[in-house]
Amino acid sequence: MNNKYTLGMIGLGTMGRNLLLNMADHGFAVTGYDKDARMLQKLEEDGKAHHLKGFPVLADFIQSLELPRKVMLLVPAGQIVDSVIQELVPLLAKGDMIIDSGNSHFTDTSRRAAELDKQGIHFFGMGISGGEEGARFGPSMMPGGDKTAYNAVKPILEAVAAKVNGDPCVAYIGPGASGHFVKMVHNGIEYAIMQILAETYDMLKHGLGYNNEQIGNTFAKWDEGRLQCFLIEITKDVFKVKDPKSGGYLIDIIKDEAMSKGTGKWTSQVSMDLELPIPTIDEAVSARDLSKFKQLRIALNAALPHPAEQISNPQEFEAQLEEALYFAMITCYAQGFHLLSQASAAYQYDLHLQEISQIWRGGCIIRAALLEDIYQAYKKQPNLEHLYADAGIQHKLKEIIPGTRKVVGHAIQNGFAIPALASALTYFDSLRTANSPLNLTQAQRDFFGAHTFERTDEEGIFHADWNSNNL
Repeated sequence: MNNKYTLGMIGLGTMGRNLLLNMADHGFAVTGYDKDARMLQKLEEDGKAHHLKGFPVLADFIQSLELPRKVMLLVPAGQIVDSVIQELVPLLAKGDMIIDSGNSHFTDTSRRAAELDKQGIHFFGMGISGGEEGARFGPSMMPGGDKTAYNAVKPILEAVAAKVNGDPCVAYIGPGASGHFVKMVHNGIEYAIMQILAETYDMLKHGLGYNNEQIGNTFAKWDEGRLQCFLIEITKDVFKVKDPKSGGYLIDIIKDEAMSKGTGKWTSQVSMDLELPIPTIDEAVSARDLSKFKQLRIALNAALPHPAEQISNPQEFEAQLEEALYFAMITCYAQGFHLLSQASAAYQYDLHLQEISQIWRGGCIIRAALLEDIYQAYKKQPNLEHLYADAGIQHKLKEIIPGTRKVVGHAIQNGFAIPALASALTYFDSLRTANSPLNLTQAQRDFFGAHTFERTDEEGIFHADWNSNNL
């Protein structure tokens, strides 16, 4: 069999198939492999224009690839990735490469890269964002790891990536598992933005009493301004969709119990390991988990009611709510980028935050007008310690903080659950507090456990006799 295909895809589900179709659109000779005959048939049907074919036998698939072989995986994260690699390795030769494009945990990527390197096989992990439409017409991609392997597929990735101002939304992220790490943080930010949108929806519906049409129109109006982003773009459309079964709005018959695939949880876990707080992302993860206690929530709602006061000036409150949402959105990104900064140092990833913000501007789920401001902030100051420290961002914060405080205050006073919005504001206030009350915490730790403390007027480590006659 003649070696004729530039790249092969393992896993021809929606994402894998659409990415192959995207590559074929750009003139690349590609093929795929899947154990499911229906997936092979679907590839052939969708790829008729390019005469796309897939393989039902792994050995035949591998033999069809030009040397060095480039094999991309788009299969579920976890044990399945290891199983596929185990099947692949005996069929590959030194110099061949494997690209894991699923949502693998970055520690798994590090392990796999080390194991395959011993066998002379190039491996790198690449996060992909944009869903099925992004895969088909231009995703944002975050490759990291073996640079030799990346350079071999760079022309393909740059061709199929989304473009913003002519720039492809793909860049070499860094060594090791940095690509999958950055995608994980991307997903954490995604969780947080989705949660603040849910809380905003709750305030529009139950605070202002808006119906679905009014809520959809409000999000549509906001999407035309500084809040413009993909997640608001789809949110405004959610409120238009009718349910063919009931005849009502689909949103009203969807259960209020949210699911997840774990990437938000991974982001929170890593932040704890690095001692870098991302409370708004944490609250988004917790909110999904709390939502599953439906029967308990119903019982407590009946036992502990809290009537809400009517909002006296709905138009003013809606404007303040827009400010609170914008503030929280800035904070979601600020926490994510702060975590990336800390991880870059801890894991020696040498991340370039301006490049990451640049490739997130298009194609991905968290693309937003705000990312252009974030990109400019890091372009101006590549070593910016925190997004809040940028003068342009500070100007925005000063404008929207008053309205944010009013929204959060009203919500808390009237019993609305706004864990993400409230945590964003508290996070902001914690970071802008020059003298925190944590000196008391240090005193307590030394009192009960002799854990010592530091002084403000003298260098060194100290311990006090808290049980002396000074009491």
